[in-house]
Amino acid sequence: MISYPYLIPISECVSLEKKVNMQLLDGKATAAEIKLELRQVVLKRKEEGKKIPHLAAVLVGNDGGSMTYVNAKVKACDEIGFESTLIRYDETVSEEILLRKIDSLNKDKSIDGFIVQLPLPKHIDELKVTQAIDARKDVDGFHPINLGNMVLNLPGFLPATPAGIVELLKRNNVETEGKSCVIIGRSNIVGTPLSIMLGRNKSPGNCTVTLTHSRTKNLSEITSKADIIVAAIGKPEFVTADMVKNGAVVVDVGTTRVEDASKARGWALKGDVKFDEVAPKCSYISPVPGGVGPMTIASLMMNTLHAMELKENNK
Repeated sequence: MISYPYLIPISECVSLEKKVNMQLLDGKATAAEIKLELRQVVLKRKEEGKKIPHLAAVLVGNDGGSMTYVNAKVKACDEIGFESTLIRYDETVSEEILLRKIDSLNKDKSIDGFIVQLPLPKHIDELKVTQAIDARKDVDGFHPINLGNMVLNLPGFLPATPAGIVELLKRNNVETEGKSCVIIGRSNIVGTPLSIMLGRNKSPGNCTVTLTHSRTKNLSEITSKADIIVAAIGKPEFVTADMVKNGAVVVDVGTTRVEDASKARGWALKGDVKFDEVAPKCSYISPVPGGVGPMTIASLMMNTLHAMELKENNK
């Protein structure tokens, strides 16, 4: 495993002198390392005449963020050598039609794993869709069976974003054992599963975890004592310098499009952490973009390979 103590470009620095001990949790570089490892596995399988992993993605509607993520997943498949299939529906598609497609993908032996990109239009029950996916093909790790296996520390697919965060910490040699970790945001996709994963008797893990949310009182007082902060609340630049102690590790999960007239596209991607203000106080910090996002995709690819291997072993 390789650590990435990258120097920060001058353009990103508020004060180079203050940032000299800060290391960037470069998710883009770490994900590239994982994809290279997966590509070697694919090449070996091709040489041996074995099946190549096949990931399918279902995209409903034209949400900009969802389209970006799905396209990135398809691109990652191409880079690694996985087969991929993209299935698109208009946002007016009925729940019944979507569930029929999920049933078809469950039965398709050529598909090793698939995802239904969230969020879905309001007329579609996301829980019903998630539960309809065969847990053996649930490479996003959202099915109740996989979440239950995670809680019990049994084999299964871990949710892609939390698993990506844990892998990012692991590959950058961030110490977690005995550390105080505060997670901001209790979603079923990130905050809640990550709190379980970092609290488990594993490495990375063995943290004392505090899961905070919209009802938490004195949040700044809690975060300012944390060794590790994970911001997953979906509020741009919510975490400021006064909420972070010197030497803390900060992981930013947020990805919100904010209007920015200076950009040709008219918007900029902002994390949940006010990076320029917080970074000088950190021992490690993940950027947005280029931090957790690429690691989520890398985790999805790892789950897809794992799904195919499990299927082979259970024949």
